[in-house]
Amino acid sequence: MGVRRAAKGIGDFLTDIVGEAVAEVILSLLACALLGCLALIAYLSWSFSPRLTIAGAGLLGFVLAHGAWQTFRTPTKGGRRGLAAPTAVGFTVTAMTALFLLLYATGCDCL
Repeated sequence: MGVRRAAKGIGDFLTDIVGEAVAEVILSLLACALLGCLALIAYLSWSFSPRLTIAGAGLLGFVLAHGAWQTFRTPTKGGRRGLAAPTAVGFTVTAMTALFLLLYATGCDCL
């Protein structure tokens, strides 16, 4: 009985280790692909029109700053109205994407 239980425990451990390694590889490849797509978008945008690229980056920065302000300020009684909710969601999605890239893309050799 003890040998079977030990063999089953070792098998479960190896399955977990292999599963985690495969998941890490998939997440790293996804992060590198996302980083490459972002770099390609920036390159194509800059080659099309540098002025529009800077204006778009400024507008995006303004929207993300508004979203951060809406996310971290003290909530009011009436709830969020107008552009407050979409900018807060945009900030949150951008922050999670940046965190994902920071955790997984920094470990790949694409940088």
